[in-house]
Amino acid sequence: MDEKAYYFEDYQLGDERVTGGRTITEADFVIHAGQTGDFFPHHMDAEFAKTTDFGQRIAHGTLTFAIGVGLTASFINPVAFSYGYDRLRFTAPVFIGDTIHTKVTIHEKKDAKKPGQGIVTERLQVINQRGELVMVADHLLMCQRREPGSNA
Repeated sequence: MDEKAYYFEDYQLGDERVTGGRTITEADFVIHAGQTGDFFPHHMDAEFAKTTDFGQRIAHGTLTFAIGVGLTASFINPVAFSYGYDRLRFTAPVFIGDTIHTKVTIHEKKDAKKPGQGIVTERLQVINQRGELVMVADHLLMCQRREPGSNA
């Protein structure tokens, strides 16, 4: 995907890319809590977190989502934009010190209601350093077609 524009027709089902990694830090927890107002003790209170099934603080789901998705933003495509996210699930906890990366697979392509556009679904899998899946989501991209008047 090194072209300046990647049209609907250019996406191929099954194509994959893997991002670089990002280590989750104490600062990430604190900054995210401050930005969102989510100071839930599972994220911010180390003593409370010791009493949970996880035994330590866990990352906010929205923090895992933000970083996992942010890792995929390595390519600016002027003919596509994010249309939203579906099927978001947090499948395992993320802890301070975990390093996550994201695997992106082109999962589905379909017509959009607006002529000249299509929707590409990227399946996102966020994976930690132990190879454990920690988050999944479908990212929908609204993409221009090469032939503006077509939806075929």
